Amino acid sequence: MLRENQRRFKFDWITIILFLVLVAFGYVNILSASHVGEITNYLDMSQPYGKQTIFIGLTFILIGLILSLEAKFYERFASIIYIIAILSLLGLFIFGKDVNGARSWYGIGSMTIQPSEFAKFATALAVAKYISDLQTNMTTLKDQVRVAAIIFTPAILILLQNDAGSTIVYLAFFFVFYREGLQQVYLVVALALIVLAILALKYGLIVTTIIATIILLARYFMRKKKRASIIQYILVLGISLGFAYGVKLFYEHGLKPHQQNRISLWLRLEKDPAKLERMKKAEAYNLIQSEQAISSGRTYGKGFLQGTRTTGKFVPEQHTDYIFSTVGEEWGFIGSSLVVILFVALIVRVLYLAESQKSQFSRVYGYGVASILFVHFTINTGMVMGLIPTVGIPLPFFSYGGSGLWGFAILLFIFIKLDSNKINEW
Repeated sequence: MLRENQRRFKFDWITIILFLVLVAFGYVNILSASHVGEITNYLDMSQPYGKQTIFIGLTFILIGLILSLEAKFYERFASIIYIIAILSLLGLFIFGKDVNGARSWYGIGSMTIQPSEFAKFATALAVAKYISDLQTNMTTLKDQVRVAAIIFTPAILILLQNDAGSTIVYLAFFFVFYREGLQQVYLVVALALIVLAILALKYGLIVTTIIATIILLARYFMRKKKRASIIQYILVLGISLGFAYGVKLFYEHGLKPHQQNRISLWLRLEKDPAKLERMKKAEAYNLIQSEQAISSGRTYGKGFLQGTRTTGKFVPEQHTDYIFSTVGEEWGFIGSSLVVILFVALIVRVLYLAESQKSQFSRVYGYGVASILFVHFTINTGMVMGLIPTVGIPLPFFSYGGSGLWGFAILLFIFIKLDSNKINEW
């Protein structure tokens, strides 16, 4: 076998080019969404696009560092990287800075760093390290509980910092587990719980009870093979109704008013026209403006820096979570479709490379990368178009912010480094 300094590396340039195109197009849209008047200095640090220019420059330095390290470094030190990420999240409870009601940032002068963005790749490394261990068997409950603890530890810490959007991303690892042998019953249960939650909120407990009973009875009588005891079906029904009641209770007493209003608007729960109008002005203002900006772009868009709703600052924080509305207005359906195609191509490419890995660690990590990108992309674009409730979650490589850009770059380029080393593995 070749020694480290003699090893050959083959970087996947398709993935790298997709990354570069997404970052470049993202910067163009941040420029549109944040400029004020004539642009005379692209390094104007008083404007988001000026800061993003610096962030992008530092990203390339970071990428160079990632690719210069030995590929085995990431597997060898995955546990240490994960522990550092957990400690950085714990430190926020003491040294964190409140921004928009969330204690998720460290303040460094005029800049802020968000550890949750880096915890994603650290968790992906830790999950890959644990699953690839020879003693791990993902079909056993013991290992399932342990790997779930790896994921839910940072997720819970982030949730306690009032950052529900970043917490949701950790559900992405469910796809990784499924690929690595998790039983199909978990997928069925997860989908059933989602449906139960929506039914309970939309139609109430009585209708939910009737529907659940009908489904279980149909399942019982249609089963051709040996039927389970009717007691088991009654137990499943009881657990389902208990879960539905818990969801209803949590919605009414556990969520904050603005969170309730977002879900209410999404599921169209409010019947009072006057209250509904007030909710739209308060909680759905960003969404309404985003939808109007996207629809105004029509087929070909209004052109770069020509979006009237973008330049008029109708969409608050448009350069961050609502950056896709800028794409819709200035580049239209064609530009929006191109962005979707680029993201899909990147995710599919990562999955393709993950399947070609000789190392289980690299394969699991690759699936983690693809899953995180998929969840971010799906939730963000769905959010700005009103298809899912509004949550604070950035669009990878597009949304403004150094922490997000660096976190996603590290996430992706660690995998690119691992993939480049597969020609040296047996």
